[in-house]
Amino acid sequence: MGTVTIEAVKEQMDELLQEFESIVSFTPHTVVVVGTSTSEVIGNNIGTSGTIEIAKALYESLASFAARTGVSLAFQCCEHLNRALVIDEAEAGRRGYEQVTVTPVPDAGGSMAAYAYETMENPVVVEEIEATAGIDIGNTLIGMHLKRVAVPLRASIRAIGKAHVTLATTRPKLIGGERAQYER
Repeated sequence: MGTVTIEAVKEQMDELLQEFESIVSFTPHTVVVVGTSTSEVIGNNIGTSGTIEIAKALYESLASFAARTGVSLAFQCCEHLNRALVIDEAEAGRRGYEQVTVTPVPDAGGSMAAYAYETMENPVVVEEIEATAGIDIGNTLIGMHLKRVAVPLRASIRAIGKAHVTLATTRPKLIGGERAQYER
């Protein structure tokens, strides 16, 4: 993995998630979509050299974050599965998400989604969601799974390993015209 170490990746992810918590007020069952290219984390092109070791390190940090905040995580698969998502079965049911039949594997789904599917207690795969927040590691294009209106967030951690990272939250649409008021 060159100069990228598992320890550094985990440390960066833990720091990023702590900062995310300080920026966004998470409530229980807030859905956070996570898109990850483990290939990009180790400095290679997306989809070329995924690694379960990196996925495991990231997952451990994300699982701790979910336990602390009460959020539900949805792991975006790669383009070979049309960016479907791995999510907890109860959360999918609570939100009325339609399940699809597929098992993510590293070569079709990506290492992160495959690891999440194998590690989560009751995972299912769904085609689409409307998440309230998200983490994009390696420019995986999570925007299609965020509620409108997505708001990018700046964090002090700009990369996990060698992969660019972007955080996002969402807000309700602003509607009306020049007479509309948005604050109470």
